[in-house]
Amino acid sequence: MLCRAALSPSFRSPGRYLLFSPQYITAVSQPYLPVDKLVLRNESIRCWSNIPFITMPLSRTHGKSFAHRSELKHAKRIVVKLGSAVVTRGDECGLALGRLASIVEQVSMLQNQGREMMIVTSGAVAFGKQRLRHEILLSQSVRQALHSGQNQLKDMAIPVLEARACAAAGQSGLMALYEAMFTQYSICAAQILVTNLDFHDEQKRRNLNGTLHELLRMNIVPIINTNDAVVPPPEPNSDLQGVNVISVKDNDSLAARLAVEMKTDLLIVLSDVEGLFDSPPGSDDAKLIDIFYPGDQQSVTFGTKSRVGMGGMEAKVKAALWALQGGTSVVIANGTHPKISGHVITDIVEGKKVGTFFSEVKPAGPTVEQQGEMARAGGRSLAALQPEQRAEIIYHLADLLTDQREEILLANKKDLEEAESKGRLALPLMKRLSLSTSKLNSLAIGLRQIAASSQESVGRVIRRTRIAKDLELEQVTVPIGVLLVIFESRPDCLPQVSALAIASGNGLLLKGGKEAAHSNQILHHLTQEALSIHGVKDAVQLVNTREEVEDLCHLDKLIDLIIPRGSSQLVRDIQKAAKGIPVMGHSEGICHVYVDTEASVEKVTRIVRDSKCEYPAACNALETLLIHRDSLRTPLFDQIIDMLRVEQVKIHAGPKFASYLTFSPSEVKSLRTEYGDLECCIEVVDSVQEAIDHIHKYGSSHTDVIITENEKTAEFFLQHVDSACVFWNASTRFSDGYRFGLGAEVGISTSRIHARGPVGIEGLLTTKWLLKGENHVVSDFSEHGSMKFLHETLPPPQRNTN
Repeated sequence: MLCRAALSPSFRSPGRYLLFSPQYITAVSQPYLPVDKLVLRNESIRCWSNIPFITMPLSRTHGKSFAHRSELKHAKRIVVKLGSAVVTRGDECGLALGRLASIVEQVSMLQNQGREMMIVTSGAVAFGKQRLRHEILLSQSVRQALHSGQNQLKDMAIPVLEARACAAAGQSGLMALYEAMFTQYSICAAQILVTNLDFHDEQKRRNLNGTLHELLRMNIVPIINTNDAVVPPPEPNSDLQGVNVISVKDNDSLAARLAVEMKTDLLIVLSDVEGLFDSPPGSDDAKLIDIFYPGDQQSVTFGTKSRVGMGGMEAKVKAALWALQGGTSVVIANGTHPKISGHVITDIVEGKKVGTFFSEVKPAGPTVEQQGEMARAGGRSLAALQPEQRAEIIYHLADLLTDQREEILLANKKDLEEAESKGRLALPLMKRLSLSTSKLNSLAIGLRQIAASSQESVGRVIRRTRIAKDLELEQVTVPIGVLLVIFESRPDCLPQVSALAIASGNGLLLKGGKEAAHSNQILHHLTQEALSIHGVKDAVQLVNTREEVEDLCHLDKLIDLIIPRGSSQLVRDIQKAAKGIPVMGHSEGICHVYVDTEASVEKVTRIVRDSKCEYPAACNALETLLIHRDSLRTPLFDQIIDMLRVEQVKIHAGPKFASYLTFSPSEVKSLRTEYGDLECCIEVVDSVQEAIDHIHKYGSSHTDVIITENEKTAEFFLQHVDSACVFWNASTRFSDGYRFGLGAEVGISTSRIHARGPVGIEGLLTTKWLLKGENHVVSDFSEHGSMKFLHETLPPPQRNTN
């Protein structure tokens, strides 16, 4: 490797490591940091909240920090600061080797991606304490044995060990450990020890910069630590030294200082807490602050320092803000949690929502967490309205869709033009993206159907039981809570889903695709206008922030149900990413049509054509055509093939079908394929039972159809196929909420929960139990109690329909 070849034998030998001191520097390193760029001028002070910070020199050229997490993947030069609590064991004596190995693996992975990684590490004191304790015990045991003349050891007191001595004893072992770990990934590491004085002396400072640049140029990972063997104790309130530097009094300030000096893109500060909280971590109301902005110090309550280390969260925030001001992005995160420490660094660099991200760019609107809280509160207010008030909101939204059609179509035109100019959407997706007057009229009709059917949805009593005298139990329908609906391309989904959420009293978070941004914006504006007539505007929120879908799936305290609407890949990704939140949807739409021997030729060609060709990109389109063996080489079979050829459908042959043909189409690679285009698979079966078995083995429980004139065969198929939708002599394309008379659907569910198939209002409701008594207690129903259980079923109350 370059790093090994660049080091001569005199500098590197097996079992040894390099010690680069700030005093050592060759002339080679001088060009990397010209002297004129190191002279600090234009000294001034800028204040953020009540904490003063020194502004950076005007000569600084590496630009501003990243404004959003999604940009962190572009970070080239990264500093990882490992706090004492991360590196040391729980007993504060010795290193957490497993955690350290995981961190080295992540740093090596990023280094091998072409990034320039630097580590600021603690741990020398803890490692030295472990070594010195061992030496003292060994020494004491020898002296005791000589003094007493026997080998029996008594309890021995360990003296308090001085930190500087521990650092001196532990530093070499710590570095040797890093060297051994990085060697496993063919990466060379080098050690640098510094003190605050090294930043005040201009020559030392230039040497340090030159050394670091030279190491990075040779693909070597610098490992930096304060020289705790000689460093003086930190002075209180010594952050401002009269020059444009932050005082290096702990590894937090050291990491910030180096990050700015080296014009680093990202500083990752790992500690034993998840990040910043708006109240002390561990308290009941503590909430992790996802993004922290300069000036927000008043929103943070600082807790106590960690069990080890010199800093504390207040020191970390101060150092982070100083680095941010210098143009370096910062993330403070937990490096000790066993479930996330193995990928915390790589997750941060990938832009995932880990820890607290420091940004100078404050968004104009609320965060997604705030939107979730608004949807929760708005949904509860919505559920408290009278049914006719919720219906009135939906009727008003339906009117707005037709009254404001010109504005809607103009916004949609912008989306279509942008998508066409960028060429990023296939023709079927362009069709989904497109709105028209007829689509808006159909939407309005569907919304009015939802409004009409919503009168008896929320609060409907579905079961009543008299438990005992004057003790009655009711089971009533209630909203699920807050729904997150993620959809692609189709802006008409927004008013449909909004109407269903309103009718069922649910709060709603909507995450649409970027390709429909203009359309979604106007439709959401109209939805909030309709909600405003009863003061529940916040119940429906459109997520416009740059949140990744995976990050939204982690908001388990804000979201009760995720409903993905889009490609099968999108649904699979969300089902995989969801952490503790149920997902209602279907990952694939592998729909079958079985053509029985007693099928009508006319019905077969019409139904198969409609199922496959009317809208091949839909999830309810035909993907596999099953044909009874006796229908081969018949006029029925010939007409099916001719129709598919005319419609330009590409045919793939199943294994059995291919065995009957001399010259067959390409044999299918998998019978579990969702084509989503003018393609389908044809397979042969010997009976209706074999067709059912095939569907159960290769289908996705979405929609399956039988075409036959034999009622007995049809009933057998309908009863035994275990899919969400099973049809007889009807196109698979009828599997749709609007066509079912639900007004619309939030999606089609193939899961084994309360809602299957097209999900309308009923699928967005759950239940709760209401018990009404008169001073009843369980002890009265004991063996010798005065009361007995009746458990009488009572008729549900009649609702007032006036």
